[in-house]
Amino acid sequence: MVVWLFAGGGESEVNGLVPHFLEKHFPDCQFDRKTPIYNKPAGKRKPGVSYGYGKTGKSLAVQIKERLQSALDHEIPCDLILVIDDLDCRDKEKQTQLFLEAINGVTAAKNLKRLVGFAAPELEAWLIADWEDTIAKHNDFRGCHLALRWWLSHEKHIGFEAPESFSEYDSDRDCCKEKLSEALIESTQRHECKDIFSKGVHTPVLLGQIEVETVRNKCPIFREWYDGLSNFCH
Repeated sequence: MVVWLFAGGGESEVNGLVPHFLEKHFPDCQFDRKTPIYNKPAGKRKPGVSYGYGKTGKSLAVQIKERLQSALDHEIPCDLILVIDDLDCRDKEKQTQLFLEAINGVTAAKNLKRLVGFAAPELEAWLIADWEDTIAKHNDFRGCHLALRWWLSHEKHIGFEAPESFSEYDSDRDCCKEKLSEALIESTQRHECKDIFSKGVHTPVLLGQIEVETVRNKCPIFREWYDGLSNFCH
C-alpha cells in the first residue's frame, strides 16, 4: 500500500515522521513524503510551485493542492492520501474540512482514499505524553529531566496526562498563544542540561522512541488518526 504524506511544518516532519515513526509502526505501508519539501535554489524552482518549510493551515492546504496535482500528473496514483499538520489550537473540524476541500479540488483525486490527522498542538505533545521513554532517557536531558518536568508543569501548566490541551487559540495570530515546543526549549535553557532542546535534532530521534499505547491513552486526537491508519495499513 502506497501512502502519500502531506505534512505541515519543517525539520521535525522531514527528518522524523517517516523514517522514525511511520515506517516503524506501519511496515506494511510504503510512505512517500510529498511535503514538507526542501528549499531549492532559485534557478531550479518550477514556476507556480511552493517550496520550503513552514507551511501549515491554509498555506499547507494550497501546497497540498499544488503538489497533489503534480504527483497525479506524473506518477502512479497512491492508495491513500495522508495529511498530518500541527493543529496549533485551531478548530479540528474546520481544519479537517480545509484539507479535504484542497484534496477534492484535484479532480484526479476524487476516488482516492484520504485521512486527515493532527498533532495537537504540536508533535512535541507526543514526547510530553511519553516523557519517560523520550526526554527522560535521552543523554542530553537524563540528568535534568525531573527539573524540566517540574518547571513545565508548574510554570507553563502543561498537563503531562493530557498534553493536547495545552494553550488556547489566538485569533490574531491564527495559532496557539503559547508554543509547546518553545516551552520545552526554554525549560532546557533554564536548567543545567547537556544541550538545549532542538526540534530539528531531538524531536525526530525521540519520535522513534515513544510507546504508542502510552500516547494513544493520553492523546485522543493522536489516537483518532493513528487508529485510522492502522486499519488501513494492517
